Amino acid sequence: MSNSPTPNAAPRLVLVTGPSGAGRSTAINALEDIGYETIENLPLSLMPRLLSGPPLDRPLALGVSAQSRDFSANALVEAIDALQDQVGMSPEVLVVDARADILLRRYSETRRRHPAAPGETPEVGIEREADLFDPIKTRADVLIDTSEMSPHDLKSEIDRWFAVEAGPKLAVTLHSFSYKRGLPRGIDMVFDCRFLRNPYWEPALRGLDGTSTQVQTYVSDDPRYGAFFEQLRGLAELLLPAYREEGKAHLSIAFGCTGGQHRSVTITEHIAQALAETGWQVSIRHRELERQRAGQDTPVKAALAQGK
Repeated sequence: MSNSPTPNAAPRLVLVTGPSGAGRSTAINALEDIGYETIENLPLSLMPRLLSGPPLDRPLALGVSAQSRDFSANALVEAIDALQDQVGMSPEVLVVDARADILLRRYSETRRRHPAAPGETPEVGIEREADLFDPIKTRADVLIDTSEMSPHDLKSEIDRWFAVEAGPKLAVTLHSFSYKRGLPRGIDMVFDCRFLRNPYWEPALRGLDGTSTQVQTYVSDDPRYGAFFEQLRGLAELLLPAYREEGKAHLSIAFGCTGGQHRSVTITEHIAQALAETGWQVSIRHRELERQRAGQDTPVKAALAQGK
């Protein structure tokens, strides 16, 4: 088995397998989080056909369980050899394993039936899969024992072995929104910007939004803005590396104000720029501005809705 990741100019192809309960699905999800295309439970006989088309344009991870159609140790070895002959690349075999007592404890805690022995005790299924995977372990390029690992530990190990590129792997999405329409979905952190001076009350600024220089200057001139911005940036510098180390792949932060047009947009733009300058992968969503641009909240529609 390899002792360190091997760089490869071509996109990597990883076959992920291992006994039930060892963490195969967690490993597949971790690979997806770091940029791999993933397919679970693909029959071994379909792998050559899947890869017979155009060359891969990004890394691919194929999850293979003992319950996959036509699975066996010999069939897996034959599939590996066939892939090497057909696509001209060396698929890497990742086996995620755990001790029998740990697997038994995990099944006892979840009270799930073991897929290899649905009508019998989990011990029987664990023993059957142990016999099945013992010869496969000898063919593994990477063997990870999850017996003493948490899911976060496993994700970190996957990142260590199979990271696509160096640098931050945490993607950050910043949202601006109006409290009148409620919080956006799937938000991790929310900050209220309604204490800042409101450009809405300035006739020359009312029709603009926080992407304009005039509005940003007006909001930034609030005496409280500088301290607020620095506190936000400092908090991000503290938390983002910690979330990345915990294996989190995406973080959503939202900034709200009354209308979602001026103050929240301004702070979203400024924080996004600050994070991007320090190397973080940042995307922006201005919910209310997007609704306006899609024609959902034009003045005419608002008047019609109110019967005016």
